[in-house]
Amino acid sequence: MIKICRKFTIFITCIIFVFNLVYPFRIPRKNNLLTLNTLSSLNAVMPLPNHTEYKREFPLEDEVPLKEFDPEVYELLERERDRQRYSINLIASENYASRACMEALGSIFTNKYSEGLPGKRYYGGCRFVDDIENLCIKRCLEVFGLSDEEWGVNVQPLSGSPANLAVYCALLQPHDKLMGLSLESGGHLTHGYYNAKKKVSASSIFFSPLSYFLDPKTGLIDYDGLEKSAQAFCPKLIIAGASTYSRYIDYKRFREIADSVGAYLMADIAHISGLVAGRVHPLPFEYCHVVTSTTHKSLKGPRSGIIFFNKKLLPDFGECINQSVFPTLQGGPHNNNIAALAVQLKQLSKPEWKTYAQRIVDNARVLAAELEKRDMPVVTGGTDNHTVIVSLRPFGVTGSKAELVCDLVNISISKSTIPGDKSAFNPSGIRLGTPSLTSRGAFPQDMVFVADVIRKVVDICVKVQEEKGKKLVDFKVGLDVNEDIIKLKNEVVEWISKFPYID
Repeated sequence: MIKICRKFTIFITCIIFVFNLVYPFRIPRKNNLLTLNTLSSLNAVMPLPNHTEYKREFPLEDEVPLKEFDPEVYELLERERDRQRYSINLIASENYASRACMEALGSIFTNKYSEGLPGKRYYGGCRFVDDIENLCIKRCLEVFGLSDEEWGVNVQPLSGSPANLAVYCALLQPHDKLMGLSLESGGHLTHGYYNAKKKVSASSIFFSPLSYFLDPKTGLIDYDGLEKSAQAFCPKLIIAGASTYSRYIDYKRFREIADSVGAYLMADIAHISGLVAGRVHPLPFEYCHVVTSTTHKSLKGPRSGIIFFNKKLLPDFGECINQSVFPTLQGGPHNNNIAALAVQLKQLSKPEWKTYAQRIVDNARVLAAELEKRDMPVVTGGTDNHTVIVSLRPFGVTGSKAELVCDLVNISISKSTIPGDKSAFNPSGIRLGTPSLTSRGAFPQDMVFVADVIRKVVDICVKVQEEKGKKLVDFKVGLDVNEDIIKLKNEVVEWISKFPYID
């Protein structure tokens, strides 16, 4: 029996030997894993591949143009391009970025991850990312006339809402009190919005907000009411700023109210930052502890956010803000956005910017006056910035219906609450803005045509409502074949086609 076992063992050994001769590079495994000794012996035996035998090329279709790679997306992009080119854009929160800005936005900076601040990154390879962010910070301070000894700026927020939340997280503890303009009065969601049913914004979920309001008679901020409410509420932060407000903001009065209750003062200049940079709107920096803004509205840049903080008023505030942006709320910044913002800030530094900013305001003021001539009431009777707020109450139609018809005739507007409205979702007004048209070369005299077509839109709304009824679902029926709408659309397309547009 023993002899038989020995012969069998010798036989199996011979088979294994022959097998290894035939397949010399077969990798032995132990417990289904490669062993370190096996890999070492493998490297010693296996010859390295001859790289000259291989063609170096992308493993994926990385060089294929969009039109060829994804025709579906390309077609949508082209349709959106045509929509913008052949539409009158009166949305106050929109603008057209320059070619240089868009080139930077679509640049290779999108490939780089860079958590942290310049010189303090959590990744290698950040030399030029640091350079572009430092340049952006430098230009930001210069454009707004700020000293780097007194002011700091963080350019990493992804947009205005994250910038605002970063400030709250830096200055406040959970459930601390803040005050902002009510949404119905023209405030922003991030200024503490809540309603009777729920806390809607993170600023109301994590903090305790109280709204201040406009004077219903004048449409202006009710500073006396704000002061009275602040004395009773004792907020830790007061927000001066709005989404829909057409007049100058009295930052000095805001600061006096804030000081009287020991509150921080934050200005949200998202809508007016381009006008502030052009010195056609009062600067908030003298009175505020912190200032936030978006960069894509009147500032005409990419979609991002910035936070200015006064280092002298709040010595440790810079560190708190920076840590609140990262790592509290965000990870790596969008370096392509920062590069594009740096490019746009160069445009703001040129003398032509002040002329451009003034023309935005001039266009808005003429538009307001022309609308008033056509019996369309303008809230506050005019404007000091880029925004014109129009009441549709005398016509008995809602802002939603006017917005719908405007879309059908290639005019982009936004419905808007006006003083006295109960809800932001069924408002009685519309908000018009002049930055986009100004960017395409419009002058004050062009606002005559704009006022004409807006009045025609309202007349169409009144006529359709009389025929179909007030319910929006009934109002919509047949609008796409309405002869008045088709005729007005042709007028709009013919007029706007004369203005330049960047492809």
